[in-house]
Amino acid sequence: MNKQHFIEHLKFALQAKLQEATQAANSAREDATHEQSAAETQYDSLSIESAYLAQGQSERVDEAHRAIKAFDEIFTLMPSKTITVGSLVCCESADEKLYWYFMAPAEGGLKLQIKEQIIWVITPSSPLGKVLLNKTLDDEFEWTMNGLGSEFLITEIL
Repeated sequence: MNKQHFIEHLKFALQAKLQEATQAANSAREDATHEQSAAETQYDSLSIESAYLAQGQSERVDEAHRAIKAFDEIFTLMPSKTITVGSLVCCESADEKLYWYFMAPAEGGLKLQIKEQIIWVITPSSPLGKVLLNKTLDDEFEWTMNGLGSEFLITEIL
């Protein structure tokens, strides 16, 4: 796995998420201020609902900007011998399947596919992130996936 190649894919995914959030916020703002959204009676709540939606979408844009800033700060970190924020980690299960994870400051749950490999973005506060944090190469750990407990070996830290 090439970490720099992964980072480029991650940057693209974060920018796409920002663009999607921006478009949704702009659309919601237009809907909220459109003349057809004006209340016709005291019980008509369409304009209020549209305003709340616009506010929520604007908060998504702010979150996307904060995530991009947080990621920019870790992309320049030097690789560490222990798993920290910014580490790209490969774990091998007992049945020899490989699982890749990127320890990130935000956006946990984001899934990227590079060629045929899936890389999950996890955060230190996630259950798996708590288990992996500060582990080193060749450390073993137990983890339950899909309801089945399994042992894993850390085979790469990039």
